[in-house]
Amino acid sequence: MRRLFKVLGYSAAGLVVLLVLAVAGIYWRSSALLHRSFTIAVAPVRVPSDPAAVERGRHIALTRGCVDCHGADFGGAKVIDDPAMGRAYGPNLTRGRGGRAAEMTDTDWVRAIRHGVARDAHPLFLMPSAEYSHFTDDDLGAVVAYAKSVPPVDRDSVPLSVGPVARALMVAGKVQLAADLIDHAGFKPEVVSPGVTVAYGRYLAIGCTGCHGSNFSGGKIDVGPPDWPAAANLTPAGELARWTEKEFFAALRTARRPDGRELSVVMPRAFGQMTDDELMAIWLFLRSVPPAGTGTR
Repeated sequence: MRRLFKVLGYSAAGLVVLLVLAVAGIYWRSSALLHRSFTIAVAPVRVPSDPAAVERGRHIALTRGCVDCHGADFGGAKVIDDPAMGRAYGPNLTRGRGGRAAEMTDTDWVRAIRHGVARDAHPLFLMPSAEYSHFTDDDLGAVVAYAKSVPPVDRDSVPLSVGPVARALMVAGKVQLAADLIDHAGFKPEVVSPGVTVAYGRYLAIGCTGCHGSNFSGGKIDVGPPDWPAAANLTPAGELARWTEKEFFAALRTARRPDGRELSVVMPRAFGQMTDDELMAIWLFLRSVPPAGTGTR
């Protein structure tokens, strides 16, 4: 019996050692991913300063999710604060105390938004640049113009802390940094004109792919905490196919499904502030995508 206990003790100790080594390996590998350097030749973008362009940039920042992470005042806001996933706050992007705008050039803005890379060449965590890289030059310039125009906010940025589950998902390739998903040298920005068209709807709906997947089939959202609900299937094979155009508009405007149930809290409410033409374009596009089984992204 004593020998059995000794064997069990050695086995348990061995498992503990393996676990410690696994955890250390995950931490080392995920840290290496977070601290790589990207050398990017940033193509210049004209940044206007006229009121119309600044207002256009404000509208894009509101309806494409910038304010969800950086706050309505661009002074920073909570994105995730979860023991498993970590603590991630959008930084203060104003010229106030604790903000970053005072030290950023137009090139720094473009590098961050279009490439997902900070001015120190490190990849940005949770920055959805894979969705923003397609912005037309005019839209990107307008966003930068608006960001540079916001009033200063005195608020210290909260340091990033990546949790153990998020680190494991990074190592497994389930959570990927935008900087790894973008063809920095070969990509070309979109060239599309605003209008009630399928093409413009596709352009706008790229902002939905972070949660709903590249084919809009929905399913598990890897970048969020484990308790986040699955994203809805937006293809003709999902619930949306049973909605009318009027119900689609109402759902985005009121954050409620046609049956009265509230949309998931993960669904950005700011999307409902798109114009009627923008929502109609998205509606036309979603009607045109091929049907796909839920979660088959």
